[in-house]
Amino acid sequence: MEKEEEEVRHHHEEEMEMPEEEEEVMLVRKIAGLAGAIAKLPSLSPSPEVNALFTELVTACIPRSSVDVEALGPELQEMRARLIRLCADAEGLLEAHYSDLLAGFDNPLEHLGLFPYFNNYLLLSELEHGLLSRHVPGPPPARVAFVGSGPLPLSSLVLAARHLPAASFDNYDISGDANDRARRLVRADAALGSRMAFRTSDVAHVTRDMASYDVVFLAALVGMAAEDKARVVEHLGRHMAPGAALVVRSAHGARGFLYPVVDPDEIRRGGFDVLAVHHPEGEVINSVIIARKPLAAVLSRPCLCCEMEARAHQKMEEVALEQLPS
Repeated sequence: MEKEEEEVRHHHEEEMEMPEEEEEVMLVRKIAGLAGAIAKLPSLSPSPEVNALFTELVTACIPRSSVDVEALGPELQEMRARLIRLCADAEGLLEAHYSDLLAGFDNPLEHLGLFPYFNNYLLLSELEHGLLSRHVPGPPPARVAFVGSGPLPLSSLVLAARHLPAASFDNYDISGDANDRARRLVRADAALGSRMAFRTSDVAHVTRDMASYDVVFLAALVGMAAEDKARVVEHLGRHMAPGAALVVRSAHGARGFLYPVVDPDEIRRGGFDVLAVHHPEGEVINSVIIARKPLAAVLSRPCLCCEMEARAHQKMEEVALEQLPS
């Protein structure tokens, strides 16, 4: 009797277990449905409907998954690319909203916990600092660049306050409005504010200054398309100082529907040694790649921005010579 009950229970458990491939299909189908619903929203600004849909999306994507987003067919790849852009737009609006909210306090930094995902940034910053300390030993970095800091630069604020208390941070964003919002957050803290600079620039135009940083953080949404990310990494590889570290945020599994996936080989092709690739589980969504520019960097052909800069200087010199009295 016990044997029969065991066989029945075993058979029932087998029926309850869903094949991995079927689970993947159902998950992708669910995400595609949510992507369609999000695309139909009249606005991506924070609202109960927007918050509910993105919460459901994140909840679906976070659990461990064997989904390989790079292996999806063309139509699903297009859906994924559109969804990542929608997520990026919604994230920007959410950060701007909370940046404005925090700016209303006498000391905004005392109220960062109001941001609903603040704990995620605490955990991610702790993870990144731990990986850096382990794989790039030595004195703590004195100068740090964060590329893609946004209107609510929580990563820089947490790293500066909790992990790198002596470092200065240059925060780069292409949006002047985002930087204006970010500056308001540090106005009441003179000590932290003195270590925080906000620069409105496309990092592709930053050349000489890039060699002054000990560590460069590359936000997940800088260069959303693979070829754009590759160009950014290649630019950093040409202009960062030998021995400087690069921290790149990526995604793994179904989380690749939320953020771009970065191939470590692209980091290597950009001129870096990849020291660690970490795929966290739980609340931290982003994967982390730790890389370092070799001390003996191989000299290669200058990138396009350098050639343009050199030609501009040459032209200026030629004009100056022409204007000299004969």
